[in-house]
Amino acid sequence: MDVPVIDTPLVSWRAGDDIAALVAGHARETPDRVAVLHEQRSVTWSELDDRVHRISGRLAEAGCERGTRVAILSANSIEYVEVFLGALRVGSCVVPLPTLASPEALGRMVRDSDATTLFVSADYRAVGRTLAGPTVALQVGLDFEGDGFFSYDEFLYGATTKLRVAEIAAADAFDVMYSSGTTGIPKGVQHSHGARKASYAGSRSKYFSRESVNLIATPLYSNTTSVTWLLTTAQGGTNVLLAKFSADAFFDAVERDRVTHAMLVPVQHERILASSRFGRADLSSVRYLFSTSAPLRAHVKRRLLDETRAELIEIYGLTEGGPVTVLEARQHPDKLASVGRPAPDCHVRVVDEQGRELPAGQVGEVVGRSANMMSGYLNRPEETEAILFRSGVDALYFRTGDVGRFDDDGFLYLLDRKKDVIISGGFNVYATDLETVLAGHPAVAEVAVIGIPSERWGETPLALVVPKAAVDVSAQDLRDYCNQRVGKAERVSDVELRSELPKNAIGKILKQELRRPYWRWQSQ
Repeated sequence: MDVPVIDTPLVSWRAGDDIAALVAGHARETPDRVAVLHEQRSVTWSELDDRVHRISGRLAEAGCERGTRVAILSANSIEYVEVFLGALRVGSCVVPLPTLASPEALGRMVRDSDATTLFVSADYRAVGRTLAGPTVALQVGLDFEGDGFFSYDEFLYGATTKLRVAEIAAADAFDVMYSSGTTGIPKGVQHSHGARKASYAGSRSKYFSRESVNLIATPLYSNTTSVTWLLTTAQGGTNVLLAKFSADAFFDAVERDRVTHAMLVPVQHERILASSRFGRADLSSVRYLFSTSAPLRAHVKRRLLDETRAELIEIYGLTEGGPVTVLEARQHPDKLASVGRPAPDCHVRVVDEQGRELPAGQVGEVVGRSANMMSGYLNRPEETEAILFRSGVDALYFRTGDVGRFDDDGFLYLLDRKKDVIISGGFNVYATDLETVLAGHPAVAEVAVIGIPSERWGETPLALVVPKAAVDVSAQDLRDYCNQRVGKAERVSDVELRSELPKNAIGKILKQELRRPYWRWQSQ
C-alpha cells in the first residue's frame, strides 16, 4: 500500500466515510430509489449495493485487498460503476484507463500501476488482450468472454465466500488517474480516500441533494467526471450515464430523465449552444450547469446565463488537487472573465519567480493548497517534488503551471499556461509527447507543437516543423506519420512547414510567439 508522500491538510475521518460505505447506507435508507441510469436500463440503490458487494467478494477471492490495484478499460456503463465501487469496498485502488490513449501508452499504465485485475469492455477487446502483464492475475470482459477473459456474469455470481468489508482509512489509496501521454511512462496521479472526501463532502456538496439527477457526459476515467459523480453518489442522488457525448444525446437525456445537474467541459457547452435544438429543447429541469477542465469563455457564460434558467458554476482546479476556485456566475455577472474566488478552506496564491506572493493586479504563477491534494505521482518522486511549492516553513502548495492574477475583489483571472499542455475536448494533450513522435521522422530537423483555437474541440494541437535541408516531405506526410502513432485525442489537426522557429538567446523555442497569431483574435 502506498504511503502518501505529500503533507496535505487532513479531513476529519471516521468509519463509514468512504464512498462504498455511503452506497450501503443509501441501500438501507432508500433501497428503491434509482442510483444509476444508462439508456433504458436502471439500477436501484439496493441492487447496486448487492452487485457491489458481490464484486468485492469476488475480488477478495482473487487476492485483491487494501492497496492492490484494479484497472478498467471501458466506455461509461453501469458495470463500470459497479466495478469501481466494488474495488473500493474491498480496499483496492482503482486505475481507470483512458480509452483514447494509444495501446502502447495503455500497456505502460498497466505495468506502471502493477494492476492485478483488468476489466475490459468489448469495444477494447483487442487492446485488452495485449495489456495483461505478469501481475494481472484476473481478466474480466464486461460485456464479452473468451480470449482469456471471464464473463462478467460468471465473475459477478461466482463468489463463494462471505466478504469481510475492508476498514478504509483516510490515507488509503482511492484511485490512480493517468495522463494519456504517448511516450515514456504516463504520470499516474494518486488520490487518497481523504482527498476524495474533501471533494464530495466539502463546500460543493451544497449544490447537491438526494433529489439531484446528475448527467455524466464525460468519461469515468476523467477527473472532471469524478467531481459531480462522487458528489451525487455521496448524497444519494441519481447519476445518468452517457456512453458518448453529443448535443442530441445531452438534450435527449435531459428531457427523458429530467436531469437537474450536469458537469460539462467548455467545448461541450459550446456544442450545446450551437445545436439547432438549443432553444427548443425542454431544459426546465436543469438547476445547475457546471464547467471545468479549461476556462469557459466569458461570452459563452453570458449566453448560458441569458438563455437558460440554470445556475452556472465554474470550477478551476487540477487533477492533482491543491488550488480550487469557484465562480457562481449568476451571482457575479461582472466577473465572467474570471474563474472565481478560492473555495472555502482552500488557499490560493499568485507568486513570482522567487516564490514571493504578489498583490492583486500583478501577474505570476498560481499555486494552491487544500485537503484534496494528491498523494503524489505514482513511481515519480522527482516529478512529485517538482510540483511542490515551499515558502519558508509554511505548508506545501502545488504549482499549477498557470499564469494569472487576482483582482481587488479576490477573483482569479487566468492569462496563460507555463506548461505546454493543450486541453482538447476536455482532455490533456502533452505537446512534448507529440514533439517526440514527430522528431522521430527522418525528415524533421526541428518541431514545436502548440495549441490553437478550435470551434469543435476548444483547442487543438498544431505542429510547426522545420524540415531537414534537401529532404522532400509534405505537411500531410508528417501529419499522417504522427497521427498513426498517437491516441485519438492526441492527433495533430495540422502540420505547417517553417524555415525556422523563433528562439531566445539560449536557444529555447519561444512558444508564446508561435501561439500569438492564432490567439490574437481571442478576447479575455
